[in-house]
Amino acid sequence: MAGCTRGRGGPAFQEGFENGLGDWQANAAIGPEVNIEEFEWEVTVSGEQAMSGERSLRIWNEGDYDDGVTWVTHPVPVPSGGADEATVRAQIWSESESFNTLRDAVMRLGPERPETEEEFPHPGVNTTALGETPYGGLREPLWLADGWREYTFEWTMPSLSTETLYVSVGTSVIWEGDATHYVDDISVEFDSA
Repeated sequence: MAGCTRGRGGPAFQEGFENGLGDWQANAAIGPEVNIEEFEWEVTVSGEQAMSGERSLRIWNEGDYDDGVTWVTHPVPVPSGGADEATVRAQIWSESESFNTLRDAVMRLGPERPETEEEFPHPGVNTTALGETPYGGLREPLWLADGWREYTFEWTMPSLSTETLYVSVGTSVIWEGDATHYVDDISVEFDSA
């Protein structure tokens, strides 16, 4: 269920995909050497895996080019009175554990919707330890666990003049081979200093 609450101590936004995609927008990008129409990807809501409830977001993308990113984005209202920090969490499912990095999880929260892969953090970056940045996010390996694993980042926000931020979650291709991942229990929490 997508929802926005402004209560203290709880998430301002939560999503479990029980009611479908709703206002989520799917997108994909790939490097300039490949035409985006040649990159195969799919985003759907599925009952095959779920961390909680009965459904989750299914992200599939091909790995033929050792490149490409597939993600979804949703608007999140900034609490009245503003906020100084945000914490974003998501549960992401991998088929098995692997010592090879086949895909990265990509997550982002910022004042604009991402349009390209470069608008997500670089590999291995999590903004939790970076202090104030223009947007928050992470790019960390998937396949670290068999099944569900939580991915989280914190964002120290600059002074913003917007009432809406955009949360994005997806997968980035690292290694050849098609792969399916599931995403569930996305949350965004705001805090003021």
